[in-house]
Amino acid sequence: MEAVDLEKLLKLRLAVARFGEMDRAGWWNTKGMLGSLGKAVLSRGFPQTHFLAQAQVVFAVATRRCAEVFSPPGHFTLWSLPAALEDAFREQWMDWRDRVDSLRPFFESLEAMDNPDLLDALQGFSLIDDSQRETIKRLRVSAMGNAVLIPGVHKLDDHILTLLAAGFARGAKGQPIIPYASLEVPA
Repeated sequence: MEAVDLEKLLKLRLAVARFGEMDRAGWWNTKGMLGSLGKAVLSRGFPQTHFLAQAQVVFAVATRRCAEVFSPPGHFTLWSLPAALEDAFREQWMDWRDRVDSLRPFFESLEAMDNPDLLDALQGFSLIDDSQRETIKRLRVSAMGNAVLIPGVHKLDDHILTLLAAGFARGAKGQPIIPYASLEVPA
C-alpha cells in the first residue's frame, strides 16, 4: 500500500474512535476506552501495549456500529476499507507493538482530547488541512440522515482516507453520519 501511510490511518481511526465514544459524541458504546478509564483498566493486563489494546476494542465497536448505521454496498468507509489495505493495517500492528513508545505521545494527547469539534481535533493533530475541512463542509448528508457520500471515484490514498475520517464531523451528538466513497481498487 504505497499510497497509504498506515500510521496516519491509525491516527485518523484513533481520533474518530475517541471522538465517537459515549463520553464525547456518543456514537458507539464505549465510554472513555481511549481515555484515562480505558488506560487504567487495560494497563494492568497490558502494561507496555495497553494503548494498542484500547484501540483494538474501540475499533471493533466502531466498526460494528457504523456497519449497523450504514453499510454501503460497493463503497468503502473508514472502518471498512479494501481487503489488501485492511490486511496491511493488521500486519502493521506487530511493528506498532514493538515501537509503542514512539506512539505514546499521540495516545496521551488523544486521551486528553476534549475538543467538541472533530474537524478542529483532526487539525490539532495535524491530520487534516484547510482544503479538506472545506470539502467536508460542502458535502451533503443523505435524505435518511445517516450517511454522506464523498462524490466521485477516488484513488486509495491518504487524502481520501482523511476525508472518510473527517466526514464524521457531519454527525451530531448521538447521531453518527457515516462517510463513504467509491474507490479505485487495483487488481
